[in-house]
Amino acid sequence: MGVVHQKPAVEIIVPARNEQACLGECLESLVVQQGIDFKIIVVDDRSTDDTRAIAGSYPNVLVLTASEPAQGIMGKCNAIMTATGHTRAKWLLFTDADTMHREGSLAAAVAEAERRSVDLLSYSPEQLTESWSENILMPLVYAELAKTYSMDRVNDPQDATAAANGQYILARREAYEALGGHVAIAKELLEDVALARLFKSSGRKIWFGSGAGLVATRMYRDFRSLVEGWTKNLVLLFKNPLRLGLIRLAEFILVVLGLAGGVGAAKTGNWAVAFPLLALSTAIYLAFVYRMRKANFSWKATAAAFWGLPLFTLLLVRSWLHYRVRGSVTWKGRRYIHSEPSSNVQTSIQKGNITAKG
Repeated sequence: MGVVHQKPAVEIIVPARNEQACLGECLESLVVQQGIDFKIIVVDDRSTDDTRAIAGSYPNVLVLTASEPAQGIMGKCNAIMTATGHTRAKWLLFTDADTMHREGSLAAAVAEAERRSVDLLSYSPEQLTESWSENILMPLVYAELAKTYSMDRVNDPQDATAAANGQYILARREAYEALGGHVAIAKELLEDVALARLFKSSGRKIWFGSGAGLVATRMYRDFRSLVEGWTKNLVLLFKNPLRLGLIRLAEFILVVLGLAGGVGAAKTGNWAVAFPLLALSTAIYLAFVYRMRKANFSWKATAAAFWGLPLFTLLLVRSWLHYRVRGSVTWKGRRYIHSEPSSNVQTSIQKGNITAKG
């Protein structure tokens, strides 16, 4: 176990709201880290389950309680801000309660950040999928993320593209505090990308990489939370969600109709029709699989993801409707209201026009 000194090298901040299903596994993986001095802070974000009791069962974990966020302040940012006033370490690790940290990952991450001379390092964790909904949807989302937020572009100081994964963000405390930290992005619902943008736009060096072998996560453990979570995020992540949904639905329809038409024509011996239809269907599907493999999921999830295209389209539309028509989304029992439902979502979010209720 890492030895907790008066001034550890890393302070790990875990905001947690109703995370009794996964917090214990996360903390078990953190308390056994070796090779570096660290301190763990869990911020109980007004949980109504056993989250605080689980955190308190670890003697070397400091447990804090967040106040209810003020209007306009996002819940996760508010919880993190509760902890950052207590930090003194050189590095701060912001990680979620649903993460599992491999042996030696903390020391390895700090070493990589030091070696690359960056002020912010983020890993995209291995995504663990078990249920049918996770297997058919998660690869689709992450394949699109890999395309939209190319790590090569994010890691290029000359490119304005900025991204981070809030499940694992390691920040140099001095730089973090100089930029205002989560206080500066407290109104951002997509706080991880906002934090990366804050660092990069100020000229600070950031690094975004794969967390394979270092950190893993199972983001959504039931269908309801999966739908709620991606409804909250998809419009914020993708600039034109309706167009993206239309393209992916067309991809699904072309493969299914091409396959059905080709098989039907083959049964009647009409190979002049069957061959081009089957060839087109196969080509589109193989291109789909190639794109999915870039998301680094298992072959099982990659193969199953094709059948998730209609669900992905539905969630893109649902996310758009919640922001642009309904004007709000819900997450973890809180409702986030968009004050200008008729305006551009991303522009409004950047202006801080999202407020939290409940």
